[in-house]
Amino acid sequence: MGKFALIAFTFLFSALAHSQQVDVTVGGGILESPTPNLTSLSFQQPAEKGGIYPVVGADFVGTFRKYHRVGLSAETSWRNGKANYPFTAETYRPFLTDVNALYQPRITKKIGLDLSAGIGFASTQFFLPPASVCSAPGGGCTNYTSTTHFLENIGGGLRYYVWHRIPHVFVRPEIRYYHIQSNYQFHSDNVARLGASIGYTFGTK
Repeated sequence: MGKFALIAFTFLFSALAHSQQVDVTVGGGILESPTPNLTSLSFQQPAEKGGIYPVVGADFVGTFRKYHRVGLSAETSWRNGKANYPFTAETYRPFLTDVNALYQPRITKKIGLDLSAGIGFASTQFFLPPASVCSAPGGGCTNYTSTTHFLENIGGGLRYYVWHRIPHVFVRPEIRYYHIQSNYQFHSDNVARLGASIGYTFGTK
């Protein structure tokens, strides 16, 4: 999972020499997802929601033949703290990483849109209580297991260049929808992240 994020961001920055604009962003948000029926007495997987999710991202935008303001973006987000998984006494922490095609139309000199769609991976670490999971003798132990699922996603944000004295800084309220394939550890395959980012633009705005 970490290698996927590293490759994605390395590719984006290597494209700087061939692009008109590069943006880097940091931000945060919350995760929302459908909630299970709480009146049922049987075990149900929890909703993958709640918590604070820091997010870091980067993109480049250029002109490709007759297509203007198009490019690629990549981002990764993760839950800031562990959440409790019901009935098992485990805790868990999700990570979401994606690479996207990007369209960035300008509305005014200071306002624009970030519209993107792409693919990625959802990786979740489950922390086991209290015993550790050990390999062969002498091989060491870990206190968690990990699962990884392929995902598709689509998102949008409204960017606004706020300060006249620092014209390349922008804020961006945003929403991103994830469809996580076979997300059986949780109640639904459908997850949305709501939040905002602050960013800096290198090159032509």
